[in-house]
Amino acid sequence: MNPQMPPKISLPGVKQVIAVASGKGGVGKSTVAANLAMALHMSGKTVGLMDADIYGPSVPLMFGLGTLDPKTTAFPIEKYGIRLMSMGFLVDPSQAVIWRGPKVAQAVQSFLAQIDWGQLDYLIIDLPPGTGDAQLTLSQSAPLTGAVVVTTPGEVSLIDARKGVKMFGEVRVPILGIVENMSYFEDAAGNKTPIFGVGGGSKLAEESGVAFLGELPIDPRVAQCGDNGEPIVRKYPDAAVAKSYMALAKTVADVASKPTASALPHVQL
Repeated sequence: MNPQMPPKISLPGVKQVIAVASGKGGVGKSTVAANLAMALHMSGKTVGLMDADIYGPSVPLMFGLGTLDPKTTAFPIEKYGIRLMSMGFLVDPSQAVIWRGPKVAQAVQSFLAQIDWGQLDYLIIDLPPGTGDAQLTLSQSAPLTGAVVVTTPGEVSLIDARKGVKMFGEVRVPILGIVENMSYFEDAAGNKTPIFGVGGGSKLAEESGVAFLGELPIDPRVAQCGDNGEPIVRKYPDAAVAKSYMALAKTVADVASKPTASALPHVQL
């Protein structure tokens, strides 16, 4: 073992650990992570969601929760049937967390090692955006089944998403696939209008040699539901975007459960 590599954290009760990542902020990564977790739960799985974004934790907002007293609160918190952990439960979101990389990595590792997640089919980890020390350390120390990389269709997003794909290749974490968020807007008549470009996600998947997991349409209610503390998959299960998330959950589950998941391509770009 490389002496610089952190030891893998053992999570014996968790069957699959899936990181949701992006090369940059602003692509809806946390929204994808929250709704993917909700969709997996609604398909009958036991699910945990760990918010590893120390600087901008969004899980408390998206699940209608606030700061909690760690002395009187047992973590993880359960809401809508999902077990949750976030720095936002410990620090008021309005207070800036000014930490260097090693301290961030230490905090995130404690979320894994010191919290009793119990028996889970899936633990979804919402990684911080980018490819810095915290992301590298977590990717090396968490017992990841694989990673889902979120991008939007445009070229600017793809540039950064490629960095995320490369990072996972360097730390030998399999990429389960690419998901394209905000792919198009569909009006009441069923007409689809691309807002942020066309085909970027499938292009990145093809050039990286990994699976394309699908497109997620634009729906203004996604942000509204996130702000109001109830993921759209639960609030509006018949919405087109909710159905897309249910399909994504099935695809991710299928890919992650394959015996060859640990041997998926380690991408070098």
